[in-house]
Amino acid sequence: MAPGLFKCVECNEDANELHRDYSNGILKITICGSCKKPVDKYIEYDPVIILIDATLCKIQAFRHILFNTEINIHWKLCVFCLLCEAYLRWSLLQGSQSSDDPADIIRYTKEWEFYCMFALAALELAVFCIGVLFILWTVQRFRGSSLEFTPLLKALLLSSYGKVLLIPAVIWEHDFSPLCFSLIRLFVLTSNSQAIRVILNCSRRLSLLSVCGGLLLETWVAQALKTLQVCSQDYLSML
Repeated sequence: MAPGLFKCVECNEDANELHRDYSNGILKITICGSCKKPVDKYIEYDPVIILIDATLCKIQAFRHILFNTEINIHWKLCVFCLLCEAYLRWSLLQGSQSSDDPADIIRYTKEWEFYCMFALAALELAVFCIGVLFILWTVQRFRGSSLEFTPLLKALLLSSYGKVLLIPAVIWEHDFSPLCFSLIRLFVLTSNSQAIRVILNCSRRLSLLSVCGGLLLETWVAQALKTLQVCSQDYLSML
């Protein structure tokens, strides 16, 4: 990583290095010139500890992951999260379409339905990201500053890792599954808001506003698609 691209996890100031490598393998953590604390304490931590702090939405852990590491798995993580969400929707769809007719259970039909659920989840995620980025772009333009979309999009995709929890919630299904799904959704939105705060170094109000705006746009598009699907089914049944 080029010099000047590191960030202090405590005060968000720029830093040229995270540690200094002396002879005989001796490393000394760099001290931030602004807050007089280690620039990045997490370089000494076990990855499990970092993951726990990220799960707790600690802003220091988010700064370490987004600024001081070279993690480029956001697209792979995005596809995996979409697969998890598509599996959840597909399993709920199969549970609501119970039938005793063996001819109704066709493997290719089930596979096509899963692909449709994946495409729907991808569309809703794209709409959510567009809504968030548009609100942030509008606010930043009103303030007279520019907005870099690439790091924001990467942060949004990485902070959606909580969607992998949908798989255990579906496998170990119980009476509280709907509550679990709602809590997972809330956790993902909270992580998205924290990631936006880290990238833009903005207020919590702005990050929450952008996330809520993206969620409203996503919900509106989802409802519009459901209405369109119902209307098309009614039209086909009349033919």
